[in-house]
Amino acid sequence: MERKDELINIFSKDIREILNRVSVDFNEVQEIRLRAAGPLLMIYRNEEYYVATNGVLSQERTDAYVASKNELKETMEYMSNHSLYAFEEEMKQGFITIQGGHRIGIAGKTILDESGIKTMKYISFINVRLSHQVKGCAQPVLPYVYGGGNDICHTLIISPPRCGKTTLLRDLIRQISDGVKDHPGVTVGVVDERSEIGACFQGVPQNELGIRTDILDCCPKAKGMMMLIRTMSPRVIAVDEIGSREDIEAVEYVMNCGCKLIATVHGSSIDDIKQKPVLRKLVEERTFERYIILNSQGRIGNIDQIYDSRGTQLYKAPLQPVGKLWDRQEWAYG
Repeated sequence: MERKDELINIFSKDIREILNRVSVDFNEVQEIRLRAAGPLLMIYRNEEYYVATNGVLSQERTDAYVASKNELKETMEYMSNHSLYAFEEEMKQGFITIQGGHRIGIAGKTILDESGIKTMKYISFINVRLSHQVKGCAQPVLPYVYGGGNDICHTLIISPPRCGKTTLLRDLIRQISDGVKDHPGVTVGVVDERSEIGACFQGVPQNELGIRTDILDCCPKAKGMMMLIRTMSPRVIAVDEIGSREDIEAVEYVMNCGCKLIATVHGSSIDDIKQKPVLRKLVEERTFERYIILNSQGRIGNIDQIYDSRGTQLYKAPLQPVGKLWDRQEWAYG
């Protein structure tokens, strides 16, 4: 109930009362969406539900509660602790991060100046993405991230939306930083462009990322990776959702500096990644030594397959070893 109370207190009074009637486990709620004059929606266990006034979840819209523009305004006041101006820098990127590590995505009318987006007003769309820590969820993949001895492999986590890639990345960072059996902890640098990994609130991470982890919060990934290399001497750098040409150039810079990289990307398979020109080069040049592919079957963070740089399949769902680790057919690049 503590997590539920923490969450519902950021909403307007009427919506708070409705959410208080919802009887689901809030540890498994992923998103709560508000739209002015639109239905109250909840993503629970990877399924979308309408929320009725009595707190009942349904996939039929008939009895869905409709939020008003004033309720969204009141909700933003609560979320910002009546100091929305304090979040102006974050709002330029379309989100704010609140205590507890929850990220609030916002949309409305953008105000521009000569340098770009100055701020946002008339906020009419709110997406509350709940922060989840699942300690230990990376345990099954750790033997594959450590390639041999204490050496860490360059690793790319491939996942469709809402399948737990950031949750898995977060726990990998924590365990690599703190150290695990037979593997001492090492310094990890995190570039947290959208405050999703560490979920920093007023500079303090709300999620546990380990005792040897340094975080650049709200920093563009490409610039942040280079900054960390130059200033914090990390052994490992971790980033979420690479994809731009600048990101790829920074990835190559990090690897050429002898630093290990753990990153995530949206996708459903290796073939899916190869369809993206910027990322295709990384696959064909065997830049990453491990590919961890997630799927939406079962619980969030479900491991579908693990491959090495040559396309050798190391794991296949259910998470069981497949024969000899190094004796599998390779991908055909083309």
